[in-house]
Amino acid sequence: MSSLAEWLAAFRQLHDKARKQHLTERERAVYLSGRDELARAVIAAQRLSTVVGQTPRQALRIARALQVDLDWSVGSERAMTLDLSVGGFGALLAKPPPSDEDLKFSLRIPGADPVAGRARVVDVKVQPGNARVCFAFVGLGAAELERLELFMFDALLTQLAG
Repeated sequence: MSSLAEWLAAFRQLHDKARKQHLTERERAVYLSGRDELARAVIAAQRLSTVVGQTPRQALRIARALQVDLDWSVGSERAMTLDLSVGGFGALLAKPPPSDEDLKFSLRIPGADPVAGRARVVDVKVQPGNARVCFAFVGLGAAELERLELFMFDALLTQLAG
């Protein structure tokens, strides 16, 4: 059996190949399984759980500050995310947007084009002076979801290396 360090080194090599879209079909299967394995370990460490039918990669959340521009019918705001998942993100806003409409978002990913689309407010926690708002992506395409997931695993691997 290999050590965790060896497993991470092998996973990192596959991740680098995935970023360059140079995986064979077999390597892609091993890589996706590795993503689930790493996500499962992080979810357990965070004491989170998955919903029935949800893969560990879908349940994974990372704490990451990214600039996000939000536009809705009666306003707009530039904010920083608090956390990110392939399902959505959380951010602190001066005040929450309307919860009865989808809004446009543009999420800036370092070194890449922004991920843009529509999001829906799914939770609001009003605090003194601001509100923590959780958004769920609406209809985000497979290519955009893959870009987000690659970014999330980049961030995880960087944290584990440090």
